[in-house]
Amino acid sequence: MDTGSDFTHFDDEGNARMVTVAEKDITRRTATAGARVLVNRDTFELIKSGGIKKGDVLTVAQIAGIMGAKRTPELIPMCHPVIIDGADLRLHLNKRDCSVEIEATITCTGRTGVEMEAITAVSVAAMTVYDMCKAVQRDIKLTDIRLLKKTGGIHGDYYSPSG
Repeated sequence: MDTGSDFTHFDDEGNARMVTVAEKDITRRTATAGARVLVNRDTFELIKSGGIKKGDVLTVAQIAGIMGAKRTPELIPMCHPVIIDGADLRLHLNKRDCSVEIEATITCTGRTGVEMEAITAVSVAAMTVYDMCKAVQRDIKLTDIRLLKKTGGIHGDYYSPSG
């Protein structure tokens, strides 16, 4: 099977492989990702007041997101294990939109970036908000999971045009 040179995660026979990063320079790398969880007004007020029976939604989701970032290579098949230097996960309530806004910044010093760790962090945090609130609202929406910015590495810096 001729896969061509454009496919980095396949060998010449078409078998899946993890790319080699051994020749890359060790650099400081960061990635920030975002997500939103849209809830109705009643659920929003329960989250805000601490009335969700499972506990403090924002704190539990923050911890879950950090744990998710650390487990990324176990979830994403071709993702390299990365020693994370730091994980900053922030959740805040947006009253106007009845949403939980989630942002994660992950840092490392290594040969590969931490974009997947940041995206995993916000995804797991958003899923945790859903899990903690599903007893009071089933139609919660997890939206806008995206890379906001990254720094370091051979491909240079990236800043999302949409913020």
